[in-house]
Amino acid sequence: MKPSATLAALAIIATPAVHAQDTIATDRPDFVESSNVVGRSRLQVETSLLLERDRSGPARERLVATPTLLRYGVGDSFELRVETDGHLDGRHTEPGLREKARGYADTSLGLKWHALDADGSLPSVGVLLHADLDSGSRAFRGQGVRPSLRVVGEWELASDYSLGVMPGVGMERDEGGRYRYGILGVVVGKSFNERLRGFVEVAMPQIAKGKHGGTQASFDIGGAYLLSDTVQLDAMFSRGLNSRTPDTAFTVGFSFKL
Repeated sequence: MKPSATLAALAIIATPAVHAQDTIATDRPDFVESSNVVGRSRLQVETSLLLERDRSGPARERLVATPTLLRYGVGDSFELRVETDGHLDGRHTEPGLREKARGYADTSLGLKWHALDADGSLPSVGVLLHADLDSGSRAFRGQGVRPSLRVVGEWELASDYSLGVMPGVGMERDEGGRYRYGILGVVVGKSFNERLRGFVEVAMPQIAKGKHGGTQASFDIGGAYLLSDTVQLDAMFSRGLNSRTPDTAFTVGFSFKL
């Protein structure tokens, strides 16, 4: 779904026995999604600016994107989702060569189901089904419809810590045809007070064979601050863990709930 390795949404601790919260709980800035939904007839907008940099020998890559997610509650346990990396500005430079590409990323349509509330040692569970559409500009467009399925579990721990785990599977296409890949993210969060939360995570948005681009992995650190119960600011820094992942990425975001 994303043009390179990886980025996406802050894991927020779920309140037991409540499907949706009045207080905003976002799916950014970290990769692991929240298990919560936005609530019946509620609209939530999560938008951001993303900068990725990568260097391989003398070659350098830079990408600027505007990831945006729209979430609309169609019940107490379901929400509809529209997601895109927005406008993309990519640059590739190496000695004697400079290339630029600008345009728009593909759009993804999705559905999230809040399947279980937290209960004792059992986590709050959400299930996300998405389909990426080949709808972007020529330079950034994928091939056909690419579905993905993710399941996220969130545990509330002692001392205001939280744990989120998100395995999944997706379908992609490249020159060799259609292939399946794995998805995995693990995040540890900490609530410092009612407004400020932080997290660290390991994100693997693609676990695949080398002929399909191999496994992408990053270590992320960031946080979110509530300006009010329905408005959030956030930021995240990401460091690639292998050569298939951008060296660094930084995102800042703004989210609100209506």
